[in-house]
Amino acid sequence: MTDSKNSLTGKTIIVTGAASGIGAACVTMLLARGANVCALDRDPISQVFSDDESTRLLIVRANVADANACGDCVKRSVLKFGSIDGLIHMAATHSTTPWRELDSAEFDRTLSINVSGSFLMAQACAHAMETSGGGSIVLASSGSISVSGLGGHGRGGPAYVASKAAIIGLTRALARSFAPFGVRVNAVSPGATRTAMTADYDDDALRKFGERTLVNRIGEPEEIASVACFLVSSDSSYIVGETVSVNGGGSFGL
Repeated sequence: MTDSKNSLTGKTIIVTGAASGIGAACVTMLLARGANVCALDRDPISQVFSDDESTRLLIVRANVADANACGDCVKRSVLKFGSIDGLIHMAATHSTTPWRELDSAEFDRTLSINVSGSFLMAQACAHAMETSGGGSIVLASSGSISVSGLGGHGRGGPAYVASKAAIIGLTRALARSFAPFGVRVNAVSPGATRTAMTADYDDDALRKFGERTLVNRIGEPEEIASVACFLVSSDSSYIVGETVSVNGGGSFGL
């Protein structure tokens, strides 16, 4: 059994969506646990890091829907740190448009970033992990697939819900595909969490999301990040192909 305090020390983890929310919380948590981190986002990362953390940090600005950008991120990480041990893929775009107003362009863009982007990053990392003896990949689904959001007022609409539902199937397919190379694939499925995506939710929506849980509140980014970091570490070595819900017991209130 590994020591959970040291299971990520010296490991190299790529975190996407690293500029804010759950991704930023993952970066902070991983650096605190001694990991090397490649923090990827299409937006600037404004977080302040200590001198020690900065030596173990690579910041990359890229679009995960671009296969070349994903491959370049992995190459730069390997060049700086020697290998890739894990991926926590939190990068995503939101779509709140209800079905009547939703057009094919927005639908396709949402799936391109949320689904194709997940595959492309996982694919690029798996190639590197295959040659270095394995690793762990964590993708991001969403509790919205259970509540089936209608969109509007900040709530996830059909395009977003469809994209996050696809992650469950992708996780299972990649888990089977990558297992022979020692690469584990799992997903985390957050309930409503205090991030940029929920910043535009109206008070009524936030209240209802909180009341749906057993703890009577929405989640904090660190609460999701801690599960993602567990799944990417060797402490979760016997968990493969699973989607772990982190929603404060929200499943009981649906």
